[in-house]
Amino acid sequence: MKQVLLAATIIFSVAAHAQSDEYTAAIQKNLAQLDSMKTTADYQSLSVAFERIGDAEKTQWLPYYFAALALISPGYIDQRLDKDANAEKINALCTKAEALTTDNADKSEILAVRNMAATQQILVDPQARWASYGRQADDYLKKAMELNPNNPRLYYLQGMSVFSTLEQFGGGKDKAKPIFQKAVDLYKTDQPKPMYPHWGQKQAEGKLAECQ
Repeated sequence: MKQVLLAATIIFSVAAHAQSDEYTAAIQKNLAQLDSMKTTADYQSLSVAFERIGDAEKTQWLPYYFAALALISPGYIDQRLDKDANAEKINALCTKAEALTTDNADKSEILAVRNMAATQQILVDPQARWASYGRQADDYLKKAMELNPNNPRLYYLQGMSVFSTLEQFGGGKDKAKPIFQKAVDLYKTDQPKPMYPHWGQKQAEGKLAECQ
């Protein structure tokens, strides 16, 4: 009986390890493509690929997170894209990711993506939508900072919001500069686990330089 149990343990251990290797390889393959995407269709296809990994794994939050993140860029750069439908898909993926982690740092990363989804919805009609989606984006960011005040991506996003706000409304380069500086400082000490979010450093450094 002990030999049977031992054999079963070995089999399950090998199977789990193989599954882990396959999962890691799939995520890494898709991540390698993330920065080379050029069209909305490219980003959407990559998002679907990440989502399929999540559906297959069932217990990992990162595939759904990256599936959502892949849809952020087209929401900003494609003027023909239905930004509301795109944001709805992003938020649905974020909800799937949130259901698979209890870690505050993980949840702060997901809220950062929700913040960007709400921000792109403002762009449809900034004057009409600022009150609703602007408040929503701000709420996501504040909650994320409460969960993980050392997440540099949150300060990069906050800096971008302040940077793009008119000076008469409390924004501008001077107000954004210390926020970007904090983001850059946090990036220098940030040590994400393998395959975990690490985006934004070059962008934060670039915006800080603009504020000098």
